[in-house]
Amino acid sequence: MKAFNRPARQRGVAVITALLLTALAITVVASLFWQQQVQVRSMENQRQRLQTQWAMRGMVDFARFWLRQDNPSLTAMDGVWATPIEEARLDDYVDREKVEMEKFDATVSGRALDAQARFNLTNLVDITGMPSPGQLRAYQRLLGNLRLDSGLAQATADAVARARPKARAASDGGGRKTDTATAGGSEPVAMTQIEDLLAVPGYTPQVIEALRDYVIVLPQVTPVNVNTAPAEVLAAVTDMSVSEASALTLSNPRKKFVDAGNFKNNINGKNVIDGVEIDVKSQYFLTVIRVRLDRAALDAQALVWRQPNPQRTTSLVWLREN
Repeated sequence: MKAFNRPARQRGVAVITALLLTALAITVVASLFWQQQVQVRSMENQRQRLQTQWAMRGMVDFARFWLRQDNPSLTAMDGVWATPIEEARLDDYVDREKVEMEKFDATVSGRALDAQARFNLTNLVDITGMPSPGQLRAYQRLLGNLRLDSGLAQATADAVARARPKARAASDGGGRKTDTATAGGSEPVAMTQIEDLLAVPGYTPQVIEALRDYVIVLPQVTPVNVNTAPAEVLAAVTDMSVSEASALTLSNPRKKFVDAGNFKNNINGKNVIDGVEIDVKSQYFLTVIRVRLDRAALDAQALVWRQPNPQRTTSLVWLREN
């Protein structure tokens, strides 16, 4: 009886072994297919990432082109630079293997904003590296107009001054020259964006969001463009109230003042804050970009400088992905 059952038992072991080997082979093959799929998807994502970045760069170049076509001596809301691009499709311009009956979404949109319509935090410090009283007062007024703590203005000016130390030569005991900007330690990090205000006591993410459309950090001191500035900024740089500034913008929807004198003649006896500079032309512009490519989406901002020369040369100051 035992001799009869042994072959059957061996056959059962062989079947089980075969099943285990088959399962192992299937697992290995499935793992290889999965790894291949991951690599293919990774390559597709990298390709989409590169394509969205190229599309973003194209939008920046497009904005620079239109800024060169615009009148550099008068920047107003009816300029060609202010025309937004709405969801332009890129299907015919993106290199991609198309699948039959597949819907492929590739769009780009963007708009240009006048950076000098906002209050430039760089203005808070004068060329000597000291806080500017007039600009400080204007920023206090802007904070008040936005119902924020106006006491933040002095702390902000101090922070900007610390971030822009002037190299002052001093003599030590041995008669050698030292740089007071660096002698005490590492040099402060320069302020380049409004998020840097979070390092100033009193600023919170909520305060930053409230300021985002009204404040900017530019590489140099700049005047406020009264043709493009919102009512809150206009009221900050003059002794107008926000309601008076709003009435001025409503009565002149295009807000197209031909020069600073023309603006002053239209503010009903109000004055520009002493020490604050205004103008009707701008050199710095923000380009807001959104690229959507199938599953990938990219939001970015770029700061473009239109140089004040006859060639209207433009250059990219910075490009930041959100």
